[in-house]
Amino acid sequence: MPCAEASILKRYEIAMSLLAPLISQVDQALRTVFAVAPTTRPMPGEQMHEAAMTEEERHHVAALMRINHVGEVCAQALYAGQSATARDDRTKIAMQQAAWEETEHLNWTERRIAELGGRKSLLNPLWYAGAWTIGAVAGRLGDPISLGFVVETERQVEAHLLSHLDQLPATDGRSRAILDQMKADEIRHASMAAGLGAQELSGFVKAAMKISAKVMTVTAYRI
Repeated sequence: MPCAEASILKRYEIAMSLLAPLISQVDQALRTVFAVAPTTRPMPGEQMHEAAMTEEERHHVAALMRINHVGEVCAQALYAGQSATARDDRTKIAMQQAAWEETEHLNWTERRIAELGGRKSLLNPLWYAGAWTIGAVAGRLGDPISLGFVVETERQVEAHLLSHLDQLPATDGRSRAILDQMKADEIRHASMAAGLGAQELSGFVKAAMKISAKVMTVTAYRI
């Protein structure tokens, strides 16, 4: 009997060791998509007065912020997938730290969307699932490639944020402050990944990433 009990206990421990990472990943996905994201930093620009904007301008800015929110949902998923498959502990820790700061971006963009009377993307669960898969595949290809993926992603996000900054009404300081801080964080994340030994991605992969980002932004602007 003691041997049988020991065998059952051993099997239980093995099962739990296999399930624990899966449960953690599912929990993170649910919190990212459905829960209010946490933040320790105040939302940039929250002390500024709300700008006077036309209804069309408010609708456009809310849609831009929805795109940025989707980008942060995808960032959470990418980092989760990459962290889950990272081979070096330094890489894993760096991914987790970057993911935390991206969580703060989620909080800020979600709050700004609400202030503007907009809504989050209805496709967030699909965005998360697709981005997590890409992140996990990148991680399985090795840390240098995975880190290279981070560098290129952050560079493209930086360009994307600059484009949105150009489209904001001149009076909308609240949205501008959020995007400025996000841009600074993305630049730092790219530098972090480069410092850890990121490998330059091929031109084909970079082009494919740009096409995927374009599909996301066009869709998220409307849905």
